[in-house]
Amino acid sequence: MLKNIIFTGGGSGGHVIPAITLISALDRNKYNLYYIGGRKSIEKELTKVLEIPYYGIYNGKLRRYFSWENFTDLLKIFWGIFQALIIMLRFRKNETLLFSTGGFVSLPAVIAAWVTGKKIFIHEQTSRVGLANKISSYFATKIFISFEDSKKFFPKDKTFFSGYPLRDACFTKKIGTVNIQNIDINNLKKPIIFVTGGGNGSTLLNELIKKHLEILTKKYFIIHQVGKSFIKEYELLKNDSYLPVPFLGDEMIDVYKLATIIVSRAGAGTVCELIELQKPTIFIPLKIAQKNEQYHNAMEAQKRIGAMVITEDELHKYDLNQVIEDLLHSEIKASEVSQRKRAKDFILEEMVKL
Repeated sequence: MLKNIIFTGGGSGGHVIPAITLISALDRNKYNLYYIGGRKSIEKELTKVLEIPYYGIYNGKLRRYFSWENFTDLLKIFWGIFQALIIMLRFRKNETLLFSTGGFVSLPAVIAAWVTGKKIFIHEQTSRVGLANKISSYFATKIFISFEDSKKFFPKDKTFFSGYPLRDACFTKKIGTVNIQNIDINNLKKPIIFVTGGGNGSTLLNELIKKHLEILTKKYFIIHQVGKSFIKEYELLKNDSYLPVPFLGDEMIDVYKLATIIVSRAGAGTVCELIELQKPTIFIPLKIAQKNEQYHNAMEAQKRIGAMVITEDELHKYDLNQVIEDLLHSEIKASEVSQRKRAKDFILEEMVKL
């Protein structure tokens, strides 16, 4: 009988948010919940709100190219596996499930869970499989994918199209009160452009907005998630129509809803949320993402809701102000399928079956 569910995954917010969504939906009277992540990774900070035990382990980044860091990181991975083994030995195998949302931080935990005989579920958020999840799939009991096109990367007999586990706020038109830095976002007079390069920010998007700031702020109010490492620079540009923020948490969905248009990178979570919300969006995929995964994520949004996709190589050909105007006057397609049942509930039901 399942009693313990241990989550792992991280290295970026995109791997952590679906785990948080699932953890928040689980009954803590029935299950003991835990998280294994990096000692100093973003998941340690993001999971604090969950108030569950957190185990920080060493981890190394997996690269598909030659780097001298591969040698030192390999040692970190082996040390992380040893640490994860010590953790896993505390739990009985027939009472414990490891759920991985990917990222290089997850691999030591997955291997340790397999060695100690635990059931392993993994979820792949992107349309193109990450290296950590590709390796983890050989140890997994079940594999869940966000996009049907991802099936070809995994063993067919244990792969299930679940969709992406979206936050409940994506499925209601209700908008909460959003107050950021003492600014009442709900009652702004100008239409809102929300710009996000992900939790860590994006140099490319940041510089793009800086370049067009003067002309855009004449008509729009810009909320710009710049990333913690960029906030000091962009706070100097703050004015009555431009609000830079380091990071948005639970208020993110409400900001999406309030925005007239969104300019964003194309992480899987962001893409899936904006498809469900059917928001006019300009996606500028990260060029160096593994297997160009962000481009393929963005193309899913173009197919489903008519989102605009501009590659980094093509960006210089466009005038951002004109692209925004054109998108606002275009028709948004209706999203084909709500992901409410196909993701969070589907995965939770599979857990309960254990």
